[in-house]
Order: sequence, then C-alpha cells, then structure tokens
Amino acid sequence: MLKKLDSISSETVHTNPYWEYRTDNYYLPSDTIAEYYYVHTPGSTIVVPRCDDGTFLLVRQYRYLLHNESIEFPCGGLQKELSPEENARLELRQEAGCIANTLQLIGKFAPCKGLTDEICSVYFAGELTFVAPEPEATEEFEILSLTSNQINNLIQKGKIWDGMTLAAWTLYQQSEFALKH
Repeated sequence: MLKKLDSISSETVHTNPYWEYRTDNYYLPSDTIAEYYYVHTPGSTIVVPRCDDGTFLLVRQYRYLLHNESIEFPCGGLQKELSPEENARLELRQEAGCIANTLQLIGKFAPCKGLTDEICSVYFAGELTFVAPEPEATEEFEILSLTSNQINNLIQKGKIWDGMTLAAWTLYQQSEFALKH
C-alpha cells in the first residue's frame, strides 16, 4: 500500500476571481518535508448536449494560451455560488444557447491532477430547447452541430484535442445515454 502524503501547512499565495495559487508543506514518503505548488479551484463542469436528431453541440473558440482554435463541449469553472448542476445549466445556456429538460451527471474526472485539485463533473444534456447564447465578455464561440462519427473523425485527425472534451466524450460513450441511442 502506498504511503499517504500528510500535509503540514497550506498557504494561499495569490487569489483571483477564478482560482487560488497555493503552496503546501508536506511529508514525502521518506519523511522529509517538501513544498507543493498548485492551483485550487472549486471545480468545473462540462456538458455533452445531444439534440433530438442525434447530433451533438460543441463550440469552436480560440484558446489564448495555446494560440489555437479548439472544438469543445460547453464547459467552464464552477462558480462558487452554484452547484455543479446549476453551473452546467449556465454553461450550456451561455455557450451553446440551449436549455436542457434532461440533465444527468455521467461521471467526474481530474483534468490535470499534478497542477490543480480541480474535479470536473460531466453531464449529459438532452431534450434541448434553443435560446440565444449568452457568452461572457471574454468569450466568442461558433456553435457546431456534429454527428458521433464526425466527432470521432475530428478526434482521430487531431482536430479535437481538448482534454476535457476527450474525457467527457469517453464518459458519454460508456453511459446509458449512448447505449440507448
């Protein structure tokens, strides 16, 4: 059995509206003390929205840090005052311009376990009603409607490369919603 790494102390180095930068002192397996720097977040949500015709809604947006366009399912950081389900509904409305009558948690994962303590909740959305998208001031999207085969082809060609979208698609494909459809 692996030894649990015990925390000695934790300090917030910097806070912004999205997360906190923290440093912890902790014991290594050798019982020596080390520092660990990481980003603390309240979490995130990502939504796999399937339309009645069987297509899926994704958004194309420019990702500043990677200087590239990305095709992704609607997602975003968990706002502190919202539950994961409420956050998923908000992201779906803001980015894909729709409201889901069916919204079901299908899994969770850690997007970058060595750099952040973030846990992402993945939701399936169905029975969609379309409304106007409400992007935040920092966001610009192109909404795409893709078939399952198109998504798989874009993944194979490296055109869908966002890790959160890849993880959400994998969880969706193993869910009861994909098996029924």
